[in-house]
Amino acid sequence: MNITGILLAAGHSRRFTPGNKLLYPLQDNQPAALIAAQHLVAALPHSLAVVRPETPALADCLSGAGLEVLACQPDQQEMADSLAAAVRHLVFQPRPPDAIVVALADMPFILPHTITMIVDQLSVHTHNIVAPTYHGLRGHPVAFSKRFYAELATLTGDEGARSVLRRHAEDIVMLECDDPGILQDFDTWEELQRLLPDT
Repeated sequence: MNITGILLAAGHSRRFTPGNKLLYPLQDNQPAALIAAQHLVAALPHSLAVVRPETPALADCLSGAGLEVLACQPDQQEMADSLAAAVRHLVFQPRPPDAIVVALADMPFILPHTITMIVDQLSVHTHNIVAPTYHGLRGHPVAFSKRFYAELATLTGDEGARSVLRRHAEDIVMLECDDPGILQDFDTWEELQRLLPDT
């Protein structure tokens, strides 16, 4: 099964001080987005990152991690818009993927093994959506079969794929995992400090 990872990294980090949260150094002084990218590529070597054109340092960082980088247009920088741009980009490839796994660059604490488990579930549930859960709470990343591409490609706004998930709740395969990282994103410096093990 041909599966591609998508890393959404086009956010503006408006609430994070100092600087771009995706470039904030975490363990081993590596930027948060780089860690998220490395975990995604470990499970899905063919992955695509979506960034804003005015973030060349982030683009270089993710390209260096082995991801294809897509610069989204100014009107494609909300989460749903950037996801839609990525899906449209992949659909027009010579060999479009059979499924995608959508990850967020501000979630560097997800374990690579969790992403591998999601990929493995896709090989069984080939026409569904696969989402991880931790203690019953649904998190990220979320996998979509190609059946949902048409809807994903027309998304707009800042809700990501939530509208698609709501419309197709009966098609979601929940995968319970022992990984609190699937719920751990951050928008502010204070939120990040609460997630770090030494704080």
